[in-house]
Amino acid sequence: MQKNVLWIGLALMLASSIQAHAQVAQKDSTYKRWFIGSSLLMFGNFDQTNNPGYIQLNAGYRVTPKDVVQLRFKRSIYAWPLGIPFGPSFDAPGENYSGHARILAPQIGYQRFWWKGVYTSLYALNAFEKYMDENNNKIGNGYTLYLDLYLGYHFTFFKNRFFFEPAIGVSYWPIRTNVPESFKAIEERWPNYFIQPGLDVGFKF
Repeated sequence: MQKNVLWIGLALMLASSIQAHAQVAQKDSTYKRWFIGSSLLMFGNFDQTNNPGYIQLNAGYRVTPKDVVQLRFKRSIYAWPLGIPFGPSFDAPGENYSGHARILAPQIGYQRFWWKGVYTSLYALNAFEKYMDENNNKIGNGYTLYLDLYLGYHFTFFKNRFFFEPAIGVSYWPIRTNVPESFKAIEERWPNYFIQPGLDVGFKF
């Protein structure tokens, strides 16, 4: 009986949330549910020293005015330990791998708005990695699970059509498998987390 009451209560909460969502959409003609986008971090592809070959594509849906679900796809190349921070060590001699890794990574996330444009978001990124040696020969495949947490602000432009989301985040990888020994030896010097910026941009429709 108590379980039935709980389920009924949850159903009523969901129904009221959807109704509130519909009311907001009716009152505000600029309200948009869907969006697509990418990241300004792709400008890092102009770096001639450590070109990441970075691609990011985002697609999302605003379930309620405060709750957003999002799918992302990322592709990148890296030749340095994942936990190495931005700064002098990043490009220092002897810190890079003897080769590089290529990543294909689908990602799912949830974004929560708290006050005006202030939000937090959590993403789970599944990175399927191909490891290459210095001669560009494949030496193995691996997998890494990344958990990314962000705190940021959502700016809108042109009647809520476009947005920009500067943020600060931390990426943590609790699962990492089949890393080649030569890569692992360098990674052990650094932590399994990385503090990073978020610079997402997009178009709502």
